[in-house]
Amino acid sequence: MRPSRVVLVGWALLITALLVVELAEITHFFTLPVQSAFTDPLALVFALVFTTILALVGAVFIGMYASARILNPTGFTPFEEEMLQMRSDVRELKAAVNELHAEGGKVPPSPPQGEA
Repeated sequence: MRPSRVVLVGWALLITALLVVELAEITHFFTLPVQSAFTDPLALVFALVFTTILALVGAVFIGMYASARILNPTGFTPFEEEMLQMRSDVRELKAAVNELHAEGGKVPPSPPQGEA
């Protein structure tokens, strides 16, 4: 479940716009009149309701994403499959060594390194 390029570009643009606004606010390129927001009760209530709605929508989307990731039955990655195969190979080798040991410890000589 990979996001499309349109979604990634949209998020990148949104984050860039928010960073530009924050940078403009820090450098005092433009400032929002904070005193008028606190003196006007309607503006304060509007700001609180708007922020609450955005927070709830964000929490719902994060919850949906987290639950989809948790409940999505994905298989093993290629690396994990290789590790499981190596684990079964090691178990088979252990069983073979134990079997040889039970037969009296006679291990056939191994071929030299250069020959197979």
